[in-house]
Amino acid sequence: MTDSITLQKRDADFMKRAMELAFQGMGSVSPNPMVGCVVVHEGKIIGEGYHKEYGQLHAEPNAINSVKDKALLKESTVYVTLEPCAHHGKTPPCADLLVDRKVKRVVIGAIDSNPLVGGKGVKIVREAGIEVTTGVLEDELRWQNRRFFTMMEKKRPYVILKWAQTQDGFVARKNYDSKWISNSLSRQMVHRWRAEEAAIMVGTKTAYYDNPRLNVRDWVGKDPIRVLIDKQLTLDTNYSLFDGSQPTICYNLLKSSEVKNLSYVKLEEGFSVEDILDDLYDRKVQSIIIEGGSVLLQHFIRLGIWDEARVFVGPVRFGEGIPSPKLDLEPQKIMEISGDLLKIYFNSQEQGGLLQFSKLHG
Repeated sequence: MTDSITLQKRDADFMKRAMELAFQGMGSVSPNPMVGCVVVHEGKIIGEGYHKEYGQLHAEPNAINSVKDKALLKESTVYVTLEPCAHHGKTPPCADLLVDRKVKRVVIGAIDSNPLVGGKGVKIVREAGIEVTTGVLEDELRWQNRRFFTMMEKKRPYVILKWAQTQDGFVARKNYDSKWISNSLSRQMVHRWRAEEAAIMVGTKTAYYDNPRLNVRDWVGKDPIRVLIDKQLTLDTNYSLFDGSQPTICYNLLKSSEVKNLSYVKLEEGFSVEDILDDLYDRKVQSIIIEGGSVLLQHFIRLGIWDEARVFVGPVRFGEGIPSPKLDLEPQKIMEISGDLLKIYFNSQEQGGLLQFSKLHG
């Protein structure tokens, strides 16, 4: 019994390290999941790796390649946060690699819900006579890869709502001016979020009044895909969203065409945000931030199609203006950021069991 408990604790400890490694791929591996891998021999880590960028080597080969003495692999345990892939994609199957290297044991955090994998990786490794343990820190690892699992299981991107509001509940003045509700540190955090997610969406009014660039300027990382809803194509192409500096999709009712880094996508009259999310899913967009305006955000809330909401409350008051979206929920987490409050909400209906983990671990 003691040996069993000791093994479980050791497995959890090494899996936590693999989870730390996986997080380093945040914002770079989408639409793939974040994956970390640790190779352990006689209780010591002899190799580490993680999936660094979409299209490049996965975590398992990176970890195995880092092992100096490959002869030790036959007596080693491989800890990997997600089930090893079993199909030929941009890289060879990781399950086959573990079999070829004849590792002694494989410990897996979460089973991959991608139908191309979904238990097949475990089967390949087990049928080769390798001991396999699954489900180590599974809840935590599903939460870490909640974007990936949402895309696989709900067939849509992971949706994050974001806005800043005043103390008295406005997102802008009557003339739609919103500068500045939140402080510079809060705005820098938003740029970090942009680097972590695949896409960012605004509606016509937000684009018209704010002329946003929706890029990553105050952080280091990849610019998200810009998504614009402009039904009648009323916006002048001199706006920043049309500058060709990063991939941009404009959903409208008039035309479909492609120009440099800009895709016009024609939808049917009466289209819904579900239609847009369906198209983004087909484009393998794993996550999206809905950044405004208030009507668009409230539409997602009303339909219940959202996973997280991140709301900055600044210290200013406008007295009157454009009302902020309304969430009939209590925030699961509140942070203070140099005078601003950041309130984090999770949609319990959409998140299911993952919500409980988020409450405990943030």
